[in-house]
Amino acid sequence: MFANVLYLITLAVASPWIAYRALRHGRYRRGTRQKLWGLSASEATDLTQGRPCVWVHAVSVGEVNLMAGVVKRLEQQCPDVCIVVSTSTDTGYDLAISRFGEHRVFFCPLDFSWAVQRTLRNLSPLQLVIAELELWPNLIRIATDRGCPVSIINARLSDRSSKRYQQFRRWMGTTFGRLHWVGCQDDATRQHFQACGAAPDRLSVTGSLKFDNAPSSRDVASVQRLVQWAGVDPWHRVWIMGSTQSAEEAMAIEIYQSLRVEHPELRLILVPRHKERFDSVARLVQQSGLQVHRRSTDSSMYDDDWNNDQVILVDTIGELRDWWGVGQIATVGGSFGDRGGQNMLEPAGYGAAVSFGPNTRNFRQIANQLIEAQAAVRVANQSELAAFVLRCLEEIPAADGLGRSAQAVVARHRGATKRTVDQLCQNIESALAPPKPLSPSKAA
Repeated sequence: MFANVLYLITLAVASPWIAYRALRHGRYRRGTRQKLWGLSASEATDLTQGRPCVWVHAVSVGEVNLMAGVVKRLEQQCPDVCIVVSTSTDTGYDLAISRFGEHRVFFCPLDFSWAVQRTLRNLSPLQLVIAELELWPNLIRIATDRGCPVSIINARLSDRSSKRYQQFRRWMGTTFGRLHWVGCQDDATRQHFQACGAAPDRLSVTGSLKFDNAPSSRDVASVQRLVQWAGVDPWHRVWIMGSTQSAEEAMAIEIYQSLRVEHPELRLILVPRHKERFDSVARLVQQSGLQVHRRSTDSSMYDDDWNNDQVILVDTIGELRDWWGVGQIATVGGSFGDRGGQNMLEPAGYGAAVSFGPNTRNFRQIANQLIEAQAAVRVANQSELAAFVLRCLEEIPAADGLGRSAQAVVARHRGATKRTVDQLCQNIESALAPPKPLSPSKAA
């Protein structure tokens, strides 16, 4: 009850901001009924077709991409169950439909007890699998009370977040204690979960699924289609700055302007993280005196020559993974402000020369592993980023070597998907197994 009241107060306080975002950017309009009231019986039947199911929750785009390999392997190893996938954002929902099909994707209920109860009652999942860290007290409490074990996979919990949870251990400790199994990315995360109240014997270090999810070759149809669409010539050196936040595009444009005259082979592709910023980034490119070519248009750059006074703006959702394969030079955005960085393993998997800014707290261990292996470069500011791009243009063998080292790091750390799915399938098989008959002595 306390949690419901707290959520309602928070929702009331945030309602003006939510209304603004809904009207201005079209956010939060979809899935309102499922979010507020939960999944209906008919919707649950459409999702499961009456079969036993496992509910996988992937909050947004990054988690949906991450779950693709897990869901595929779960289906192969546990063919007797169906996998249904929930997400919380519009972009995550659209991507989940493209990855898994409309027939098994829904919006996750908000953590109101009535919405959670209705969803769990109608789905009746054998297991709830949550990607990374979505610890909603009502969801975990009601699921476990109904006999549905809750697992966290690819779990991450920073030292700062762990300390915050420990401050509220009186309330959150029970939530951590209810977790059936946690597959942690690293030993530090395992220790943090234990400090917050998770049972030690339910914690395993499986490694990061991001390594398994990273690409390994540019020679795939999805990448080559983009290479052709972009009109990339063999002599081009393509620099991609992806998952960018506010101010990072301006930084890239200024660097590009300063280098393109002496290096006419350089080309720039910008991939903002949030779709509501697409138009403002397009205006920023135009105001700099450059031409902008938007990915959302039908025409491809291949129809004309891609000149170095043109910048490609990727104003679509879910394509960044393949766009990283188009460039030889990669800068991972969200790392120059307070965002905490984005996934740098996708460009690393393609063998790009990878750089990122000073703030990578969301990917601290991965960033450190790449840097320690001399497989990526951390830059502190715009001038250091400009120097990095210049070195990649003038010292191509060194840039290519950086990329090969990045691919080697990715290859060394693969295997988390197998370890994770093996454990999940053990849980599923236990749930499906018929109860053991009582021995004669116990029956008596």
